[in-house]
Amino acid sequence: MFRQRSGSLRLALAAILALTLTSCGAATGLGGAPETISGIPLASEVSAIGDPRSFAGELALELVDDPVEPVATDPVPQLPAVVTDNQGTVVEVADVSRILPLDIYGTLSRIIFELGLGDNVIGRDISSAFPEIADRPLVTQDGHQLNAEAILALDPSVIITDTSLGPWDVILQLRDAGVPVVVIDSHRSPDNVEALTQSVADGLGVPELGRELGERTRAKIARTEESISSIVPESETTRLRTVFLYARGSAGVYYMFGQDSGADELITAAGGYDVSSEVGWKGAKPANDEGLIAAQPDVIIMMNKGLESVGGVDGLLEKFPAMAQTPAGANQRIVAMNDDLVLSFGTRTPAVLNALAVALYAPDAL
Repeated sequence: MFRQRSGSLRLALAAILALTLTSCGAATGLGGAPETISGIPLASEVSAIGDPRSFAGELALELVDDPVEPVATDPVPQLPAVVTDNQGTVVEVADVSRILPLDIYGTLSRIIFELGLGDNVIGRDISSAFPEIADRPLVTQDGHQLNAEAILALDPSVIITDTSLGPWDVILQLRDAGVPVVVIDSHRSPDNVEALTQSVADGLGVPELGRELGERTRAKIARTEESISSIVPESETTRLRTVFLYARGSAGVYYMFGQDSGADELITAAGGYDVSSEVGWKGAKPANDEGLIAAQPDVIIMMNKGLESVGGVDGLLEKFPAMAQTPAGANQRIVAMNDDLVLSFGTRTPAVLNALAVALYAPDAL
């Protein structure tokens, strides 16, 4: 489903919320309906609006949960698997019958399901919410805090994680309890999807399936990038100036995600102009009026729940009055997307990039 919301002058980063499309002039495919990815029309099947900077209003998108497509049925892992993880720790995995994937993005769990080992997954973090895993016990509390007792109660035979969830003492406690813990790179980008997939597969003793899944995902990303190029301006100077705002209003947390955060590569891959490289934002920096005015964004990207937590666009403008002095604020130009997808950079990357590109340059198609 899709809905466009408006208010008074506003500027907010949002997350991807309702996604039901109407073609609105989009090219049609078989049966008169445009081809879609996760419910969003393909960029190659829509037309870019004449002046993307003239579009006003918030776009709230929620990508459809596409079914998991395992590359194998009942795979037989090669065990024991001995790997050197991202922290340089040598880990021996002798049993993958009770796998617990943990990261802030929900990426690792989806990869494991796509590898064909979903039946072995015994629990989930809050970001892992796709239908196939929804019935597994939750082992995070207060959002993204690991609960050692809940994890140990599940008796995992191996944990696949990164450094995005904490407290880290919980991971150390699990290791001390004798649970093999494979730490994966926490960096996420369209360019390291294959490496990320391979690291997970190696740790679970299915390296060949990791190569197959990585190649499949990379091919889909390449096709999506080609599709996106049909609506994205060739000149970087004419692309929409875009920033990513992370907000949790209840906790008073407001961050601009810049260079090396993953958000910069997301924006670039979706066809936007990443302002962080111009103004020198690195990593995650507290948002403020001065930074927003300096950035002069045309569009702000956020997470759905983040935008909701600050009271919507009106709440954001109240928190950052200077937003009204930017094109994004004056036009209320915010694109919001599912919290668990927008920065996940896993097998759903093609769907995320396509949705953002269409929202930026062909918003009338949503």
